[in-house]
Amino acid sequence: MVKDRRELARFWAEEKPSVRIGKAGVSERVVAEVKRQLKGKELIKVRVLPSALSGGTLNKIIAELIERTSCVACGRRGLVVVLSRKAV
Repeated sequence: MVKDRRELARFWAEEKPSVRIGKAGVSERVVAEVKRQLKGKELIKVRVLPSALSGGTLNKIIAELIERTSCVACGRRGLVVVLSRKAV
């Protein structure tokens, strides 16, 4: 998991979203990509595009993504969420 708040703040400022969720929602391709990226990195940034919100609320979309990928949300700002591997 993230060591401290400064590390998380640095990640928010420096990294661009590496996964985008569009109008298809949390599809199998999105789930596979998030899992693949979390194998190589401790944290990833996911952006939910406004077109994805027609299928449900932002909280529902994030909850579904977390459930299907077995990860942890470290924070959310607007339509962007930072995900981390689940601590074992």
